[in-house]
Amino acid sequence: MNIIRYNTNDFAPASFSALVDRFFNDSITRAGGSAFVPKTDVVETADTYEVHLAVPGLNKEDFNIEVNDNHLTISGERKFQNEKKEKSYHAIETHFGSFSRSFTLPENADASKINARYNNGILEVTIPKDEKKVLKQTIKVS
Repeated sequence: MNIIRYNTNDFAPASFSALVDRFFNDSITRAGGSAFVPKTDVVETADTYEVHLAVPGLNKEDFNIEVNDNHLTISGERKFQNEKKEKSYHAIETHFGSFSRSFTLPENADASKINARYNNGILEVTIPKDEKKVLKQTIKVS
């Protein structure tokens, strides 16, 4: 048998980012709002930047992706479909409502070649790097 630590204070998050996530995910929806913040991963490869958003239950038409003044904004809305009257929900833990996430693009990002695809509940936005803009350079001392 394992000993598991019991936490009587359910609100105390383990980290600051967990506190921020909990604030935006729980307090807005509990107060009657309709917004959620999708979990996001930002990845850099040798020739691209990638933004992955976990947004299951949407269609690709539900997303709005814009680049304005070197800022990438991804927004959309997940609607709660409660059309079946014979269902009695005992708990609803999934988040519904509108969302918007914004990211500042690095200087070497090529905003004109951004593409996106939606697969298995993950929106993948790929931002290619501009090969002409070099951010890091090694200079030899003579």
